[in-house]
Amino acid sequence: MALGNVTTGSIRKPVGDSPYLNENLRAFALFMLSLAIFLLGWEMGARSGLFAKGMPTASATLKEFWWWITHPFFDNGPNDLGIGWNLLISLRRVAIGYILASLVAVPLGILIGISPVAYKAFNPYVQLLKPVSPLAWLPLGLYILRDSEQTGIFIIFISSIWPTLINTAFGVASVDQDYLDVANTLGASQLRTIFKVIIPAALPNIVSGLRISMGIAWLVIVAAEMLLGTGLGYFIWNEWNNLYIPNILVAIFIIGLVGLLLDSIFAALEKFVAFGRNS
Repeated sequence: MALGNVTTGSIRKPVGDSPYLNENLRAFALFMLSLAIFLLGWEMGARSGLFAKGMPTASATLKEFWWWITHPFFDNGPNDLGIGWNLLISLRRVAIGYILASLVAVPLGILIGISPVAYKAFNPYVQLLKPVSPLAWLPLGLYILRDSEQTGIFIIFISSIWPTLINTAFGVASVDQDYLDVANTLGASQLRTIFKVIIPAALPNIVSGLRISMGIAWLVIVAAEMLLGTGLGYFIWNEWNNLYIPNILVAIFIIGLVGLLLDSIFAALEKFVAFGRNS
């Protein structure tokens, strides 16, 4: 309906005017502004002596950061490796321990989720071991395994197993009973029901658990490696012994960037399985 020159109804937005795009641009601008303020405050605070004595400036740390990422793979012996080698060592340990934990946690979580008996039998183990600090396992791992590499993998395994197991069990137990009734009516075997109905329905929860476990694995390995030798954790500890703070900050930035990348991968996977479930 039109009243004079005013037309009622929906207001058409100009072509190419995307609220999502504008939101991203504003978020990016705010991020860059906050980053500039942070770096400027850091630089001025370090130069004026506001922080602890010996605190490096932002510019000196960024210069050090640039040097390490442009010379990542030098090898001057086991105690003097490029940041790239240390990163690969940490990633290898995390990958092995995380994969082993996932291979145990997902099937066990499915079993606990579908079987009340299994839940009652295994829940005490979960509740007993889940709160234990990963570093509490370190002396025991070194004593039993007598190998720093295997101990690092063991620490990752024992730390990252719980979120995946718990989320998997919760997702399986939360599957709509109507889905199970339909599968039963169609004569599907229990194994076929698990793979065709239960796992697809619980997949978003499983991926959420895997995402949390990866974050914990990447968090724990740095602390564990301070006592194991090699890896990013040992790199930080070694630079602390040398009292060279810029390299410690460089390692922290790299750890954060890699953690962000890993989480982004799992976030995309989480969105993908959720989209597949809703489509």
